[in-house]
Amino acid sequence: MGFRELTFAPESVFLVTGGAGFIGSNLCEAILDMGYTVRCLDNLSTGHYENIEPFLANPRFTFLKEDIRDLDSCLHATEGVDFVLNEAAWGSVPRSIEMPLLYEEINIRGTLNMMEAARQNGVKKFVYASSSSVYGDSTVLPKREGQEGKLLSPYALTKRTDEEYGALYKTLYGLDTYGLRYFNVFGRRQDPNGAYAAVIPKFLKQLMNGEQPTINGDGRQSRDFTYVDNVIEGNLRACLAPSEAAGEAYNIGAGGREYLIDVYHDLCDALGLDVEPIFGPPRKGDIRDSNADITKAREKLGYDPSYDFRKGIMLAIEWYKENL
Repeated sequence: MGFRELTFAPESVFLVTGGAGFIGSNLCEAILDMGYTVRCLDNLSTGHYENIEPFLANPRFTFLKEDIRDLDSCLHATEGVDFVLNEAAWGSVPRSIEMPLLYEEINIRGTLNMMEAARQNGVKKFVYASSSSVYGDSTVLPKREGQEGKLLSPYALTKRTDEEYGALYKTLYGLDTYGLRYFNVFGRRQDPNGAYAAVIPKFLKQLMNGEQPTINGDGRQSRDFTYVDNVIEGNLRACLAPSEAAGEAYNIGAGGREYLIDVYHDLCDALGLDVEPIFGPPRKGDIRDSNADITKAREKLGYDPSYDFRKGIMLAIEWYKENL
């Protein structure tokens, strides 16, 4: 059963922070399509207005151009809200190495502001984006909660800190928090532009523009590429999870493992191209191999991803062909 069959009280109100971003806008769309009310908070620093423009005419959708670094904005946004899906954050490991202070300000203090606002306004469930980067230099595969290694970037540190605050807010204040460790999410609306763009949309855009993409490293690094609809399911499952499952972090992946060079050739094949990549230096702070053990999320959240990599990548390629 996918997320579209999940049901909430008819009057349920969801707040999606970072709702104009890649994952956030997909969450907004899915929840609206299910018939519920959505409030979207985004300062548009990395999100895009065009991602939410199709929703503006919907009477069940409200856009708040505000910033999670401002507590008053968070308090205002969470009034009368049942479920908070906190996607607002700055991503990218390399960028966090260049700008650690900004990452602390947004990803830690901003998330803490949202948790505190949710606590004060009696929000039922607070679901927030964590990351597979919290596993750091651990070589254990698949990645299991409780087997984390030494952190490799400021970004990873911000997400680990968010998880610690999530646990504290459950223990101290009774706020049901659920941290979702996303594993290399991809799909429609993921931004292919800029120096810090995710690899799949970046490769697709370059190949479709007749450019020769660069792979950082030898291409033998592996990732659990996870289609965005699986992430939507993880968020909504967490909203329905028992209170006993709160205060913890969960792997949200597809449970597979793809080598980057193979993914690159899959994209070439799907586009009918034969373009050899350029190989560049490895990126500082990157995890070498990543593969999610999703047993805990299955058992405690009822998470059951509907999309494996092959199914997801064909849908993503189809979307980019129509929209790039």
